[in-house]
Amino acid sequence: MKTLSPSVVRFLRSPKKTIPLILVVIVATIATSTAISVLLSRTTHFYVSSLGTIKTLGVEAYWDPNLENKTEVLNWGNITTGTSKNATLYIRSISNIDTILYLNATNWNPAILSEYMTLSWNYNGTTVHPSEIIQITLTLRRLPQFHSLATSSIMR
Repeated sequence: MKTLSPSVVRFLRSPKKTIPLILVVIVATIATSTAISVLLSRTTHFYVSSLGTIKTLGVEAYWDPNLENKTEVLNWGNITTGTSKNATLYIRSISNIDTILYLNATNWNPAILSEYMTLSWNYNGTTVHPSEIIQITLTLRRLPQFHSLATSSIMR
């Protein structure tokens, strides 16, 4: 273990010098924290790269109504605070029975993103018959309070 030099020890043991040193450290810490807080509170353009995987059972997802461009990945691009992006998909039932669709967004990375982003759709719960094709629009929204959460694990 490394020991402090005698002059540093003498300086720290002197109450007249230690108290001002502690005050300087406290003031510097508060000033730095305040500056960072102000900077982050004014910053609203943290970009989150968004890529989603589509997992289906009994249906297939396509980009086009002619069912020529099947997809299993949605690249939402960068989404800024308080905005949303839409993706229109065409869903074809490949089941031999009537189906009702469900949306479940899981495996957010990092997991805390699920508290600051929402995924919704315009599907109304109607039955999808075998071989039927329906159009749906998915909406990924980044909530306004997201900018208060600025960590290097989220910003890319």
